[in-house]
Amino acid sequence: MEQRELEALILEHEKLIYSIMKYFSYYPNKDDLFQVGCVGLIEAYYRFRDDFHTKFSTYAYSYILGEMKKLVREDRGIKVSRMTHSLHLKIEKASVLLSQKLMREPTIPEIAAFLEIEEELVVEAFYSSSALLDVDEVPIGKCEDLDEQIYLREQLEQLSSEELEILNRRYMEDRTQMETASILGISQVQVSRKEQKALAKLKNKLVA
Repeated sequence: MEQRELEALILEHEKLIYSIMKYFSYYPNKDDLFQVGCVGLIEAYYRFRDDFHTKFSTYAYSYILGEMKKLVREDRGIKVSRMTHSLHLKIEKASVLLSQKLMREPTIPEIAAFLEIEEELVVEAFYSSSALLDVDEVPIGKCEDLDEQIYLREQLEQLSSEELEILNRRYMEDRTQMETASILGISQVQVSRKEQKALAKLKNKLVA
């Protein structure tokens, strides 16, 4: 395969590679992810046959995903900056203090407000620290089982934007149905119905 053909192949399937990279949003080395995604794409190209009765992009998906999973699993030497490490320690301490005060796990907005920092910094610190672990060792909610997490994310993408926002407010931000209703400008009854409908969709797909 000539260099020009190789570049054309990658360019044609660039969106596919980037879409699969979203499953590893916590992984800091995006360039490395893209490169191994290209490796998977090329391997799929050489193995693909016209008589497979499937689209090439569908066939290549598993190869690209496999190379990315391999990279993340094997990369145990990622280092985070001292600043990020220091921030993570502060976040851990704040989380403990707030847990004692609130008698529950604090939300990201609550931690950010306590430390008087942007919410994005809290999220980034969590993601950066999780990158130090092997994929199979990342806490629940990050990637206890990568294949299940990927499948769950795919199902979440099938929900409407309103359903996703309701679940995010209720479970990520730990808000009540009344608080969620006030934010969205709808009634508590509507929030309850839409929440139950969204959860039912996920349950039906995950147990199917």
